[in-house]
Amino acid sequence: MFASLAERLQETFKKLRGKGRLTESDVNEALREVRLALLEADVNFKVVKDFIARIKERAVGQELLASLNPAQHVIKIVHEELTTLMGGSNSRINLAPKPPTVVMMVGLNGAGKTTTSAKLANLMRKQGRRPLMVAADVYRPAAIKQLEVLGGQLNLPVFSMGDQLEPVAIGLAAVESAAGAGRDMVIIDTAGRQEVNEELMAELENMKETIKPHEILLVVDAMTGQAAVSVAETFNSRLGLDGVVLTKLDGDTRGGAALSVRSVTGKPIKFVGVGEKLDALEPFHPERMAERILGMGDMLTLIEKAQENFNADQMAKMQKKLRSMEFTLEDFLDQLNQVKKLGPIEQVLSMIPGLGGNKKLKDLKVDEKELVFAEAIIKSMTPAERSDPERVLNGSRKRRIAKGSGTTVQEINRLLKQFEQTKKMMKQFIDMEKSLKKGGKMLKNPFFS
Repeated sequence: MFASLAERLQETFKKLRGKGRLTESDVNEALREVRLALLEADVNFKVVKDFIARIKERAVGQELLASLNPAQHVIKIVHEELTTLMGGSNSRINLAPKPPTVVMMVGLNGAGKTTTSAKLANLMRKQGRRPLMVAADVYRPAAIKQLEVLGGQLNLPVFSMGDQLEPVAIGLAAVESAAGAGRDMVIIDTAGRQEVNEELMAELENMKETIKPHEILLVVDAMTGQAAVSVAETFNSRLGLDGVVLTKLDGDTRGGAALSVRSVTGKPIKFVGVGEKLDALEPFHPERMAERILGMGDMLTLIEKAQENFNADQMAKMQKKLRSMEFTLEDFLDQLNQVKKLGPIEQVLSMIPGLGGNKKLKDLKVDEKELVFAEAIIKSMTPAERSDPERVLNGSRKRRIAKGSGTTVQEINRLLKQFEQTKKMMKQFIDMEKSLKKGGKMLKNPFFS
């Protein structure tokens, strides 16, 4: 996500390196590039104008901080302003004082409301909620069936009364049912509509008035750019939105919607869709997203993903082995299988500081079959070879392993190189954990519990 914008901004900041002091001319040149990058990313023109003005006001005439070089000085300001532009901090769902909390999902046809409703229910369950999904789209053929199938995949209940009743009646019945069944959250999947369809927009207004949801979330496709912002303005004027969910953000290389919607509508982005799987919905953190855009990575999100997917006991043993220099190829294979759970490897790498804007990662596609080959190679080794490959393996042993695993000596050498690189990276995680603790960060590194 944001690949083209991130690349352009980082190239701009590189030009400032080596300067001993920022002049107004330096700032103007850099901001001209930033302005062009944002406009090419389809960010709203007025948003860009105000954004650039704020940065210039802060950057021009200021003495550099003693510990920062000029490029870092500008990046710090841009990072802070990007964070503010996207909302400042993570915005959560408004919970009802007395359950159930009712969430109404709205949006245009094809925005992905039904799938996003299921993803949100899944995310809320992970946070300790007991959600009930409601099939209130009575207009689209098979919409009810789609939600029921998704509910079955997640093992979550779906409230349905067919397509003959009015959506408002279905919503009211669902809220009553949830209260009786001990469900503390109701997620209503409404029908998609066009802004110009007055009848359907009026239906949403009636649903809001009658059911009184605690949260109205607009689901919009991030890849539509400024069109997404326009949609958000229209729905907000009619319904008074509480927040926005941007879908397909993983495919949005520009970022115009994410950078414009809060500023234009005043409504926060609360969640973002970052993939097709039902666990590919994340809370939106403006500061972390700004870090990704500027190539700083997103370690906190990576750590949270690991906390969710990794086995804590296994990680504790892994930490002990690594620190005592007993990390073996069998441990390496276990790590590869664990990392697979975090999502596409190119996504994981983009969260590591320094790799987010790396051009070499731009078109990276990792073949899942590589894991199969790695396992075959490691399983073809003796226990001694797995424990200390650097000391034990020689040319004849590698040829034997290649024959036994159906691979080549070159592939074995490549795997061994990856093994050494992984050990180095894991050591960096340990060092990062120490830095986070020193800096007062409360998150515990799950890689090394």
